[in-house]
Amino acid sequence: MDYATLIDAPTWAFISATDACYPADTASLSITQQRAIYDAMCRRFHQDYPPGIVAEDGPVAGVPCRIFPGASPAVIYLHGGGFVVGGLDSHDDICAEIRAETGLAVVCVDYRLSPEHLHPAALEDTLAVARALGMDGPILLAGDSAGGNLAAAAAHVLRAEPRIRVLGQVLIYPGLGGDVDTGSYLTHAHAPMLTRADVLFYAGIRHGGEAPQADPTVSPLHDTDFTSLPPTVAFGAECDPLCDDAATYAQAIRLGGGLAQSFTEQGLVHGYLRARHSVPRSAASFARITTALSALARREWPYGDAS
Repeated sequence: MDYATLIDAPTWAFISATDACYPADTASLSITQQRAIYDAMCRRFHQDYPPGIVAEDGPVAGVPCRIFPGASPAVIYLHGGGFVVGGLDSHDDICAEIRAETGLAVVCVDYRLSPEHLHPAALEDTLAVARALGMDGPILLAGDSAGGNLAAAAAHVLRAEPRIRVLGQVLIYPGLGGDVDTGSYLTHAHAPMLTRADVLFYAGIRHGGEAPQADPTVSPLHDTDFTSLPPTVAFGAECDPLCDDAATYAQAIRLGGGLAQSFTEQGLVHGYLRARHSVPRSAASFARITTALSALARREWPYGDAS
């Protein structure tokens, strides 16, 4: 794959700055050490809150959360990190800017991580928060990478619970359980920022071994029923082994009679949200993400019909 052509100079600068945060022996370090390195990397790209934006930490249904007060519906945000790293600080500024751009309340969930807490612990935390907030009014689900997986898995569970109204979900370079032996998993197996081997490594940690098969709580794409899901907007990064999952998932929802739109963000890489202030392509994608959340909050679908 000719990444020298696909990836522009600002994105390469972002990749280089990210790589510089990781010691050469990172993969051999303990999970605790890897978390510290990831957190330091996120701090490297952290932006100040937009003017007027505030947050407070507190439990929701017993789950630690960071709450950015705002309008209803609340955006429940699930951070990325392979189910292993990340937390309230890693995506803090992203959530602050979603709050600023949409005016909506944002609740970032500090779900339990693997390997201390194997699947379904993270999903259980996600569902607990969604149910608690959903009892007070409609909600939106959003997340990046592993968080996109959790958002989608929660949507599949919650559609059977009529008291919880999910107005929509926005998934950002999500890993949804696509076939790792075809498509972007092979074409971009050695992409910058995330490789196919990385995907398999994190899956093993999440489950303490091989991932279960045909379990939609693990891999939403393995579900056999894609009906009655909320309107969905999914974003794939072109230079990412997970890229095809976004489009495949959106197509499955459309075939099930639902509303879904996918975007393949050209020349972008996994984790590009952190580049939204330095890479024009990432800034444009972030604008599409916040526009999608705002439209779903208004119960609008700006992408045409479901065909």
